[in-house]
Amino acid sequence: MVPPTQPPAQRKVIHVDMDAFYASVEQRDDPSLRGRPVAVGGSRARGVVAAASYEARAFGVRSAMPSVTAIRRCPDLVFVPPRFDVYREVSDRIRAIFADYTDLIEPLSLDEAYLDVTEDIRGLGTAAAIAEEIRARIKADTGLTASAGVSYNKFIAKLASDQNKPDGICIITPKRGAAFVQSLPVKRFHGVGPVTAQKMERLGILTGADLFGRSLAFLQAHFGSYAEYLYRAARGIDDRPVRVNRAAKSVGAERTFETNLSTAEDLRAALHRVADAAWVRIERHGTRGRTVTLKLRHADFRTITRARSSQAAVTDKTAFLAAGLDLLMAQLPVPDGVRLLGLTLSGIMGDEDEVQPSLL
Repeated sequence: MVPPTQPPAQRKVIHVDMDAFYASVEQRDDPSLRGRPVAVGGSRARGVVAAASYEARAFGVRSAMPSVTAIRRCPDLVFVPPRFDVYREVSDRIRAIFADYTDLIEPLSLDEAYLDVTEDIRGLGTAAAIAEEIRARIKADTGLTASAGVSYNKFIAKLASDQNKPDGICIITPKRGAAFVQSLPVKRFHGVGPVTAQKMERLGILTGADLFGRSLAFLQAHFGSYAEYLYRAARGIDDRPVRVNRAAKSVGAERTFETNLSTAEDLRAALHRVADAAWVRIERHGTRGRTVTLKLRHADFRTITRARSSQAAVTDKTAFLAAGLDLLMAQLPVPDGVRLLGLTLSGIMGDEDEVQPSLL
């Protein structure tokens, strides 16, 4: 007689997200910054905010914001230069804590990761108990706070980790999953950027409940291949596993301008800011690659991309920006104006690749 098969265990996923990570490290290490609005980044005219403390966020300062805009919003803002070597060292300590609870860890950046704790190897009883112990150990070991989302899939766990920030935890059970998703604005959904959110608003889709009310056919008509993801997300469904060796295909940034840019000086200045924002993300992901790609969208929405590759890695922001500027200058003049610039690094290299000086 064949024994009955056991149903698969309910997946248990924790999304851990450090609170204002870069800025919190700076406030930890410099007591004079505590309680003050702090921005990590450059204060110069072309600078970009890499991270903002919660005191700065109260004034509307956000990461990737031009520094001049941040200063207008918060005249008392204190800028400190980024120290990525310190952030990486702290991140390594945090990941060592994760490894005491599971081998299934999917880092998204230096300051956040998914953990699959379906197997309770320390016998703590629940995923919530695991998350709380991890948060307590992070605080004791680093002096920093972390927020956590605990749920049955990655999509909801990530939403939940943002629910009670800072220094909070949110637990969403399978019975509550769909209702939780439907209570949220769609702009909080992973993958729904400003452009998609605006399109949804025009279609009368503001919340997860609005999205739930649209048929798959309707979503396919308006969002193409993205429709199935949206349809499932609105129902709290996400079957993606926690991937241990997750590799990004490309990392970068792009900016859409309020007014079209046409002069070489304005475009160079804008690309400096885009490169700053992109390099922050590249450092946060700990990635390196061989190909720099420029994205340029004209005033008439005509979009072009131009790329340059090398045999070796692009290892610093200077080389990254230089390659981007070369690609940009080759497209000038643009008398009709440019409404968007983007710069990305791709051809991502793994740890097994030898790092050599960049040829760019």
